[in-house]
Amino acid sequence: MATIGMNDLKTGLTILYNQSIWRVLEFQHVKPGKGAAFVRSKLKNLRSGAVNEVTFRPGDKFETANIVSADMQYLYAEGDSYVFMDTETYDQISIPGDKIQDALKFLLENMTVRVTTYDGEILDVEVPKTVELTVTETQPGIKGATANGGGKPATMETGLVITVPDFINVDDKLIINTDNGGSYSSRA
Repeated sequence: MATIGMNDLKTGLTILYNQSIWRVLEFQHVKPGKGAAFVRSKLKNLRSGAVNEVTFRPGDKFETANIVSADMQYLYAEGDSYVFMDTETYDQISIPGDKIQDALKFLLENMTVRVTTYDGEILDVEVPKTVELTVTETQPGIKGATANGGGKPATMETGLVITVPDFINVDDKLIINTDNGGSYSSRA
């Protein structure tokens, strides 16, 4: 790990700061007319997900964090944990369910996800931007309904509940956007 100062900050850089791991989302060098220059930054805590605005002064030093991301395939659930296999090395790891709550809404067996770690600690499991899921429960479809109608709730095979157009039926395969917590995109 390298020690860097405020002038070395870049968007996307991951640093150790205040006993946690932070990713630089934004930064701006500010040189006031009077006094020393400083850097105003927006940092995301990779453990908690919190976003903070932090100002760095010329003497501030911090270490870069060596973050590793790997494509892994979800294999199966084992109690309260989920087993993933590295698609290159075939190593398997078990991740507690409470670490990947957001991803569980979209996770299907054999799905490839991106797992981010720091010194063996799981920081994030990133699912694809869109996933194909099957409707397991919803009210019967309305003949002649359009996608612009009011919509109705539908439960997907992973347990995710989303609002879908009125013409969707049980066993329909849907494309779901994962960016915003899950929303209907189209039929598959």
